[in-house]
Amino acid sequence: MNQRSPTAPGPRREFLRLLAVTAGIWGVSGPITSRTAWAQGGAAGTAPELLRIGYQKSAVNLVILKQQGVLEKRFPQTKVSWIEFPAGPQLLEALSVGALEFGLTGDSPPVFAQAAGKELVYAGAEPSKPDSSAILVLKDSPIRTLADLKGRKVALQKGSSAHYLLVRAVDKAGLQWSDIQPVYLTPADARAAFERKSVDAWVIWDPFYASTELAIQPRIIATGRGLSGNNSFYLASLPLATRHPETIGVLFEELTRADRFAQERRPDAIKLIAGFSGLDAGVVSLFLQRRPRSPVGLLTAETVADQQRVADAFARLALIPKPVKVADIVWRPAAAQLAQATAHQPSK
Repeated sequence: MNQRSPTAPGPRREFLRLLAVTAGIWGVSGPITSRTAWAQGGAAGTAPELLRIGYQKSAVNLVILKQQGVLEKRFPQTKVSWIEFPAGPQLLEALSVGALEFGLTGDSPPVFAQAAGKELVYAGAEPSKPDSSAILVLKDSPIRTLADLKGRKVALQKGSSAHYLLVRAVDKAGLQWSDIQPVYLTPADARAAFERKSVDAWVIWDPFYASTELAIQPRIIATGRGLSGNNSFYLASLPLATRHPETIGVLFEELTRADRFAQERRPDAIKLIAGFSGLDAGVVSLFLQRRPRSPVGLLTAETVADQQRVADAFARLALIPKPVKVADIVWRPAAAQLAQATAHQPSK
């Protein structure tokens, strides 16, 4: 095991600092939502009896925790279950009906869930990943620019991060949403339609993007760069957030540790993720290359503002049934909860 310098901040100290910074931005408590008052105490020092975690193949930090069995060791009295989903909308539907306690999605799924009145909260976030999503066309496609999407069929998962990327791309091209023909398909069905030319373009994220890129070498019309930050959010059920804040603290700590593993032990991470997912090691290597360091912490004011822009864009186009205020469902643990969230972290 590598030895740390005595003066270097350890994982626990860095985690405490991150929580302190984000708590300072928000204050020790936030507004009460229209439906649920935030619990100010919770069951201090306890973990839930059941922790069901939703994940996708793109959820690198969660996949590493799953494969290493870390949470099962941290929560020996908790039954930890892992459930894979093809995309964020399906994951959040499960969370909102009580079938999950925790999961990771891109920027758009929580907006659609909030607009539909689903019960969940933004618990944490990772840094933006604008290079991890793209708009693809086949090599022989006449489409060369975003403006060329006019009148074309574009495949995407409805309510996913790809949805917002396409909204921004259409706007940048000077087009109206009605100028394109969105075709709502899951990633697997979209790739099949894309390859048989049933659609003209495809908006997709890693690792599906990397897999397609290496397999058939499509042309990339645009990535999220300059269009969408492609933020990733950890969503939690209301019972987990209000009754077990210290459990979320441990999750943040271990997810950040998993990210260090992905960054600092890249060959081991590639082998672990490829073994789990069945993806070729080259695909895993490619999508990890364009994934920045992704520690996990509470949402900052800047991240909430970015997410509000996503929500406002969907509202303007009437793609969601009503406007939403993102801040209303952002988890803002009280000071006592912050203490609980860090009190049971083992020294490193």
